[in-house]
Amino acid sequence: MRLASRPLATTRLRPKTAPAVESATKAGAAGSRSKTGGSLLVSNVWRRFGAHMLFGLVSVGLLAPATPAMCGERETIKGITSLANASVRYTIPERHYVVLRRGPIEAVVVDNAAVDDDVLPGHRAGYHGIASLKHAMRGENVFVPAYSGLNFEHIYDGTAQPRDVLFEPRRAPMELRQIDATTVELYQPPTPNWHVESCLRYTLLPDGAIEMVVECVPRRPVFKRGYMGLFFASYIRQPESKAIHFLGHRRGESGTAWIEATSPRHGFEATHVAENDRRRFLHDDNVSARLLIGDRSRYVYTAPWYFGISHGMALAFVFRPSDQVRFTQSPSGGGEGNPAWDFQYLFRPVETNHLYRIVMRAVYVPYESTEQVARATAPHRRALGTDDADRKQ
Repeated sequence: MRLASRPLATTRLRPKTAPAVESATKAGAAGSRSKTGGSLLVSNVWRRFGAHMLFGLVSVGLLAPATPAMCGERETIKGITSLANASVRYTIPERHYVVLRRGPIEAVVVDNAAVDDDVLPGHRAGYHGIASLKHAMRGENVFVPAYSGLNFEHIYDGTAQPRDVLFEPRRAPMELRQIDATTVELYQPPTPNWHVESCLRYTLLPDGAIEMVVECVPRRPVFKRGYMGLFFASYIRQPESKAIHFLGHRRGESGTAWIEATSPRHGFEATHVAENDRRRFLHDDNVSARLLIGDRSRYVYTAPWYFGISHGMALAFVFRPSDQVRFTQSPSGGGEGNPAWDFQYLFRPVETNHLYRIVMRAVYVPYESTEQVARATAPHRRALGTDDADRKQ
């Protein structure tokens, strides 16, 4: 493995206060040759490519991901990833990907580089995240091989932007950091336009579920409309049905039932919000801004998780209620016959040099019934604080 280059100056971040986060992920030592984490103020000179500059030391705090009325009680919390926790040790692999195996699952985490070998044939540049996800019961990749899942696709603020800015997390360099045999991070220094520093941590849990922890810090006050949107995409390879399934009801109604939702075409009736999510976000009158924030569907969800079905398998995404995630879908996001099963977060206000965190889990299991998927995801819903886990599904 290639060791992380030593920065000229490092600092342990000093967290402020924010809602408590419970996570199964713990920082693991990667051996005596590994380096330690910790956030740095960086410019557009990227450490992975061999250039260094003196970084200013900063103190970074945690901020609740919603308005004060929607936040829990604040209490001190320690950073989880190497971005915000100086005690995290890691190594930098020689390749641009790492293969993780645990339980029935094999997951390949890749950075923004293109790869074309036996593990990731024809994988395109920019599609970082989970490039391949396989189960012992199905040896095929659930994702489109050229693309990926749990891909950090967009940063946005509702203003019109050129394509390179719109897809900035895919364009900017990333550093792959291996924490241990089941945990990998993707660190990205402040991006050129949005100046967001981030770290995505993917951990294979004992039952094969993937926990993704995202920590990010906006380094400059550039969000013109006062909010920051983060969008994550997963491109599903030729499922029999493009629909996603979640508990909810039609807007303006009440009650809870299973919804089978589809989008008629890309960007239309694409986003499903929580029934108690009353937030509104202004945006420019252009296609890209509308697509990102989402053309709302006729439904709202009542429990923060959903799943889709592909070739006898169910892929479920489970979220924390406090993060107020928005489900988004496209019937053709990954090309004809390849839907995108996505989600996004919106943070307001946006405070410079404050740390924001989101936590979610992906559960990939054989599909038998809706009730069986509910049972399989119940431990993860409980772990993330979803109070519907004990209800009859």
